[in-house]
Amino acid sequence: MKIDKEDLLTRFLRYVQIDTQSDATSSTFPSTQKQWDLLYLLERELKELGIEDVKVTKFGYVLATISPTSTKENVPQIAFLAHVDTADACPGSAKPIVHRNYDGNPIVLPDDPSKVLRIDEIPLFKEKIGKDIITASGKTLLGADDKAGVAIIMSFAKYLVEHKEVLHGPIRICFNPDEEIGKGMQHISLEELGARAAYTLDSEHLGEINYETFSADQAIIEVHGIASHPGSAKGVMINALKLASALINALPKEISPEHTEGRDGFIHPTDYKGTSEKAVLKFILRDFELDGLEAKRETLRQIVKNLQDQEPLAKWKITFHSQYRNMRYYLDKDPFVIEAAKKAVSKAGLVPFSEPVRGGTDGAHLTERGLPTPNIFTGFHNIHSEKEWICLQDMENSVKTLIHLAEIWEQEA
Repeated sequence: MKIDKEDLLTRFLRYVQIDTQSDATSSTFPSTQKQWDLLYLLERELKELGIEDVKVTKFGYVLATISPTSTKENVPQIAFLAHVDTADACPGSAKPIVHRNYDGNPIVLPDDPSKVLRIDEIPLFKEKIGKDIITASGKTLLGADDKAGVAIIMSFAKYLVEHKEVLHGPIRICFNPDEEIGKGMQHISLEELGARAAYTLDSEHLGEINYETFSADQAIIEVHGIASHPGSAKGVMINALKLASALINALPKEISPEHTEGRDGFIHPTDYKGTSEKAVLKFILRDFELDGLEAKRETLRQIVKNLQDQEPLAKWKITFHSQYRNMRYYLDKDPFVIEAAKKAVSKAGLVPFSEPVRGGTDGAHLTERGLPTPNIFTGFHNIHSEKEWICLQDMENSVKTLIHLAEIWEQEA
């Protein structure tokens, strides 16, 4: 199996130069007009590969189907997904730099020489000596999250189109906007994907398969005080802003994001607005287990009760909203989806492993809706920062994994 590595690289470099940051404050979908630039480019490139069933929906989903090569009638359709948007942590229009045949020396990013990638700070670099590393220039994201996934799927599609001897069933491709703001799967139906199972290309380390995520809730807490002119407020005013601040100060530090890792969950305040009369606070609650999530809801309830007891004239309201659930609960009931991915990683010459995702994925939303969708590695690292990097050979291994995965679904049908 020989992947056109230079074509894969060329595609990736082309995609990361297009600014596709999403915007959580926007009311449109996609949330930014500039995401269309890459979406329409991908539509055109898929058609140029000779794929006929290609379309872009009004909500910015690029959908395509690669026809089966298998003569079997019962091979299920599987889907591969990647998102085109990048995070708003840093500017998103990259000037990518390819560091060929990496020699182990520090990589200085030229647009900001204070940003240096050193092998003693990045142990993974030891495994990349002699390989090709790609970075941005120092003032932007590279955008490998998730344009690496986009380029990998495009390279995978190109290989299948050019190698009809690879036996596979129908393959569905989806490129979507707005994953970074949690809306990636908001406007697509399972019928549009039409798949028995799906895989997102949006993970980090070689051989990694993610099939466990946080379960997530949002909490909105309102506190109503009593307004008064501050000159005559004694015995009258109840300041909602002070009560809201007391709530935040009462949060246990040991379950905050800055004090947790691994399988620990957390409570995280994300927004705080108001006046002395009324304040509104927003929190996200995260835990890998549902009973842990309920314990965090109870923690907030108890803090509010204590503050209510201290100031009986204040009025409080707590509302919890479910956001997504740990996809492990669903994937445990459909083990072949994961086993197929593990076999594919092994056939690519890698060691499959899994780490729980301390966040959510597009796949978590799809899995909860009934389409099992674990996450497969791309090889990106240091995402959401100017020191983001990726290794070309790791991306190549991801393409090989997808090809083996398509074959396994055909063989097991």
